[in-house]
Amino acid sequence: MNKKIKVKNSGLIKLQSFNDFPDGNLVIGESNRNVPFVIKRFYFINNLFNKKSHRGHHAHKKLEQIIFCINGSFVLKLDDGKNKQRILMDNPHYGVRLGPKLWHTMEKFSADCVILVLADDYYQESDYLRNYDEFIKYLNKK
Repeated sequence: MNKKIKVKNSGLIKLQSFNDFPDGNLVIGESNRNVPFVIKRFYFINNLFNKKSHRGHHAHKKLEQIIFCINGSFVLKLDDGKNKQRILMDNPHYGVRLGPKLWHTMEKFSADCVILVLADDYYQESDYLRNYDEFIKYLNKK
């Protein structure tokens, strides 16, 4: 994983991990410690068998999230309106902060990919920016 984040409203999150060989790994995240907010919602994405799938394609006005690839791999594309970055997500010990006003897209999923997302608020459709041109306008109006 590229450990340098160039886009605004983002950053790298490292979880505690313990190798308990031969009994697997234990990875721990805690609200307001290595997860910089109280977790109000989480969701996961799996069964990404279509290699041409694209997910995301949106930004949020206020919501903050952290995205992890807990199995397999995918490419996370970030865009803050000025800078763009592609990050290979393939290490379950690291997540990427998806702060507000950050366009994100996921693609190039391995067949065994499992994505976990933690969010600091409950679902609110009004917080979504689902059109890229509207996202750019939103960034420029403030």
